[in-house]
Formats: sequence, structure tokens, C-alpha cells
Amino acid sequence: METRAIQHINLLQGPTSPFFMNQNENPGVSIVSKTLNGDNYHSWSRAMAMSLKSKNKLQFIDGSLLKPSIEDSNFVYWDRGNTLVVFWLIQSIDPSIAQSILWMETALQIWEDLRERSYQGDVFHITELLAQIYTYKQGDLSIGAY
Repeated sequence: METRAIQHINLLQGPTSPFFMNQNENPGVSIVSKTLNGDNYHSWSRAMAMSLKSKNKLQFIDGSLLKPSIEDSNFVYWDRGNTLVVFWLIQSIDPSIAQSILWMETALQIWEDLRERSYQGDVFHITELLAQIYTYKQGDLSIGAY
């Protein structure tokens, strides 16, 4: 039994655990170079996912690390990690967008909300691009030039 408790503690403190906090990980640090401004979702989300993956925190936004019940002994560790990721997300989003997600409790909720908003915007952008494509005509151009 004692061995099991030690393994449990090592798992939480080990660098491979999503609950592990490196000493330089704090809420005031920006982990991506560009903030989400509404027009750059795809590049921002890719950069954010890569940053979170490098910090072993991707599980907080990809749905693979679900919120444990408050009675679960891992809840405090999950809550601390989730709060850190929420801070990082908010720090990397334009204030006009951040206001709308400020009261969401989990990083996963924020991530899914931002993806849903972007998807809606993509539908309009795709429609505009298709309209532009349909206006192009070969005319007198060679196939290569066209």
C-alpha cells in the first residue's frame, strides 16, 4: 500500500504528468506570440496547441483529461492545471474576445467555444472564396498562366 501511495505522488509530480507545474509556468506568461483577434484562429489555435503540448497541458483542451469530481483526490491538481491553462488562453486572446469567455470555468469549454465561433466565420469566408473562384475565367490566358 505504501508503494502505491509513493507512485501516485511521483505521478503527480513527474514531468510527464499534465498536473506537473514547471517553476517557470505561471499565469502571467504569454505562451504564443500572436493574440487571437478573430481573423487568425487557425494559426493561433495551432500555435496554442503546440505550446500546450510542449508543456504537457494539451489534455486540458483536447477532451482527454476530463474534470474529476470534487471528491476525487486529483481534483485539486486538475483544478490548478485547468486554471493555469485558462489564464494562458485568456492572456492570448484579444480583450474584446476575452470578455465573452471570461466566466467559462474550463479550458475545454473555452477551446470548444472559440472553435465553434471560428467555424461559423469559416462558413462565410469559404462562401466568399468560392464566389471569387467562380468569377475567374481563362479567357486568352494559356493554361499555365491561368
